[in-house]
Amino acid sequence: MSLKPLSSLPTTPLRINRALISVSDKSGLPQLAKALHKSGVEIISTGGTAKAIEAEGIPVKDVSEVTGFQECLDGRVKTLHPKVHGGILARTSYDADMEEIKDLDITPIELVVVNLYPFKNKVSTSGVTAAEATEFIDIGGPTMIRAAAKNFAHVSILSSPDQYNGFIEELEEKLAISFDTRRQLAKSAFAHTADYDSAISNYFTKLIEEEPAKQFNISLPISQELRYGENPHQKAAVYGNQNDFIDCFHGKQLSYNNYLDVDAALNIISDFDANEPACAIIKHTIPSGVGVDENLTEAYKKAFSTDRVSPFGGIVVVNQELDLDTAKTIDEIFTEIIIAPEYSEKALELLTQKKNRRLIRIKKSVREVQASSFRSIFGGMLNQEADLIPSNPDEFNIISKRKPTDQEMKDLMFAWKVVRHVKSNAIVYAKDGRTLGIGSGQTSRVVSSEIAVAKAGNEGLDLKGSAIASDAFFPFADGVEAAAKAGAKAVIQPGGSIRDEEVIQKANEYDMAMIFTGKRHFKH
Repeated sequence: MSLKPLSSLPTTPLRINRALISVSDKSGLPQLAKALHKSGVEIISTGGTAKAIEAEGIPVKDVSEVTGFQECLDGRVKTLHPKVHGGILARTSYDADMEEIKDLDITPIELVVVNLYPFKNKVSTSGVTAAEATEFIDIGGPTMIRAAAKNFAHVSILSSPDQYNGFIEELEEKLAISFDTRRQLAKSAFAHTADYDSAISNYFTKLIEEEPAKQFNISLPISQELRYGENPHQKAAVYGNQNDFIDCFHGKQLSYNNYLDVDAALNIISDFDANEPACAIIKHTIPSGVGVDENLTEAYKKAFSTDRVSPFGGIVVVNQELDLDTAKTIDEIFTEIIIAPEYSEKALELLTQKKNRRLIRIKKSVREVQASSFRSIFGGMLNQEADLIPSNPDEFNIISKRKPTDQEMKDLMFAWKVVRHVKSNAIVYAKDGRTLGIGSGQTSRVVSSEIAVAKAGNEGLDLKGSAIASDAFFPFADGVEAAAKAGAKAVIQPGGSIRDEEVIQKANEYDMAMIFTGKRHFKH
């Protein structure tokens, strides 16, 4: 292949004489077509797009009149023709190109308006077949978009209806489109086709059940630019579709650290059934306390009592509509963010009095779609299944001589729900639907247990008869012995240590009930 690059790109404003429009999403199309017609632009179009423009009383030339070739294969081939792509790719500032297209009877096209078949929407539909999905893979559209974007020095490309208003304003004001605008539109166009191709590639990865995927593709739109990152000297932004999950309807913009905490809050509250009022208080992505009760107020009080210092400036998340009584109780201290599925009218009247406090409404549970988790590392990233699958007690194994009582079983299940959301090494003491002590993030499991015990002591909480949960196995019997001496009567842990027998013997020695879940919940 012989390429003859220009010595430099022409940066002069571009007058639009001829436009090719072929869109799947026809939002804003009438306004754009009218503006182009008013500016004396000849419009070429295809199929349904041409009909929509004609319906507005605007002259339009069918692309077949340009190519001299009727669309075929049930509309699969319309624009894949030299008369179209030659017109888009011609470098009109380059004499050799102009001479060549003149010999070939090709007329330049200065504007391409194309958006693509809604492939992502189609494949997200339940029960869609591969035959149906592949019909929504656009071929001509991405080809025209890429051609126009490549030749942005001589062509403008509109790949989204969101771009129409700004384009119309510039066209009407300056009668031409600037180089800077064309370059920005080209960047957006390539991002659009990259996102489209990523979606198709990921669909086929799932279709052939390729695990792990040989190529990882991710394409996310910017959600918002953040003031700074984890610290003020770090630049930051958030990407994706967070608004599908939450509505931050009151207070300041969420910060980088807020997003991390909100993510932790959404994950932990998803473990609790909405039929039982539950509350968790989060600080630096770690629960400082969790409680369940017959009403949210008591659930909050239980969560707060675990650690009455850390909740200041923290995050409170609940799994039911936040009522006025609970709102009043939360409002007794400064809480930076409150998260709930809904708020009563009176609760909102109270909570919105503080302008800077963020109030968030949960729109969708993270359990519904969050199948994977990702983490950046040197040279790339790590990908794993998200640890959100609900625990199944039928898979548990009671390995102690004494079986847990009904109340102990409730406490064990509650503690096991919480511990999976605590940073490793994680220890949780719990009783009667409340956390009594939480130890997290220590290099030693024994130290995490000591911290949990110390926190309970600081708050005057009695660990007698409590349940203890460990995110991973106890490597030595001394961990269980320490828990027993602290007052615990039941233990839940994954099991799997080479010293399991010693650990079991120690539990039996202290008449403790012990469950092996067979599933570890490390969280780093």
